[in-house]
Amino acid sequence: MLENFISDLNDALYSYILIILLILGGLFFTIKTKFVQFRLFKEQIKAVTEKPSDGKGVSSFQALMVSTASRVGTGNIIGVSTALCLGGFGSVFWMWIIAIIGSASAFVESTLAQIYKKKGPDGCYGGPAYYIQTALKNKPLAIIFTIFLILTYGFGFNMLASYNLQSTFSEYSFYNGETTPWIIGLIIAIIVGYCLLGGGSRVIKVTTLLVPVMGVAYIAVSAITVLINIKMLPSVFQQIFSQAFDFNAIFGGFSGSCIMYGIKRGLFSNEAGVGSAPNASASAEIDHPAKQGLVQVLSVFIDTLLVCSATAFMCMCSGIEPTKELSGAPYVQAALSSTLGAFGPVFITVAMILFAFTTLLGNLYYVDQCVNFILGKVPSKKIQHFYHIIAAIVIFIGSGLSADLLWNIADVTMGGMTLINMPVIFILSKYAFRALKDYEKKIKNGEKATFKATDINLPHSVDCWK
Repeated sequence: MLENFISDLNDALYSYILIILLILGGLFFTIKTKFVQFRLFKEQIKAVTEKPSDGKGVSSFQALMVSTASRVGTGNIIGVSTALCLGGFGSVFWMWIIAIIGSASAFVESTLAQIYKKKGPDGCYGGPAYYIQTALKNKPLAIIFTIFLILTYGFGFNMLASYNLQSTFSEYSFYNGETTPWIIGLIIAIIVGYCLLGGGSRVIKVTTLLVPVMGVAYIAVSAITVLINIKMLPSVFQQIFSQAFDFNAIFGGFSGSCIMYGIKRGLFSNEAGVGSAPNASASAEIDHPAKQGLVQVLSVFIDTLLVCSATAFMCMCSGIEPTKELSGAPYVQAALSSTLGAFGPVFITVAMILFAFTTLLGNLYYVDQCVNFILGKVPSKKIQHFYHIIAAIVIFIGSGLSADLLWNIADVTMGGMTLINMPVIFILSKYAFRALKDYEKKIKNGEKATFKATDINLPHSVDCWK
């Protein structure tokens, strides 16, 4: 009954409400920022390389790596594979669309997170809960948002990442469906628990090191696979576009269509508009809020247009037909195996280990920020250790549960976050637009792009930018 109820709720959310909210919201932000995601690509690259002026604190690059660690994860492999197997090749096109449109939403939410961030003894922090509380004066709504985030990232996504990781071992002879998932889950839980006990600084260091390495290696192997099967490429593109616009098939069964799977798995992967990445964005020590907004646009592009596309083309060019039985890790492993032999499944297993590990750490970094908000302070070490142990237990449990149930739980709780965050950033977006205008004006005049709250006539009292 629980699984059916969550599945029905999931279909209702993604069939109508979230599709309208995300696409209309993203289009509005895209038009109001004059296509900031394309127009200021040079500034995105420039902003990500800047370091804090005092040489201390979290840099834009480090904040990007934490948010990318959460974005670039098991969803880039398992999520894309699931979309191809259940929604068809056309789902790739709708993933691209939701990323391009959604990147403008990512700009707005991350710029707002910077404007309304707080200053603490260990650096800056913030996110949607803080701009809801400060600008809208609505702490109950902020708390509801943080609860959804904890349920999404501390439970739903982390249980799913744990399950997805252990499922990649199902191709090996030693895999036993009754005991192996729990053994792998226990190992993951212990390693993640060790990193968590080292605090946020250890999380940032680990993700900053692993994310670029795993991303580059994964894209390189994908490119090699596509080049080996280059003759398949014209046929792949033809199928992507023909299936994406096969409206008879789409509206004949919308809940299982390429649009539905493209948007669901695209949103799960890039998280634009969901309200998660702003928690990492707020930690960056920069001299203008718009810079971190631009950095997060880049994160969405890295996630979907690079890593998700790498998985999609690696699978589609292999010649292996996607089926419901192959859905998930087995499809990606079969696709790579057909091109690269025994190396393929082993590489996917290694990639999944790295992707899942950094996803788990990035997700729990967000949970830490939410716990801090609910308590109104950084909790004592005893309390931190207590809920970190719970987080590790959740990871262990997730490894042995049903994949369908986990996907649906994660989709529903993420939908709850989006239903709160998107209307809020729409209401507050004028301050992000003013910040962008101020940033562009100073760049155009050859000035140093520094920022004060008075530059955009901000009517709210903020900790920083005075």
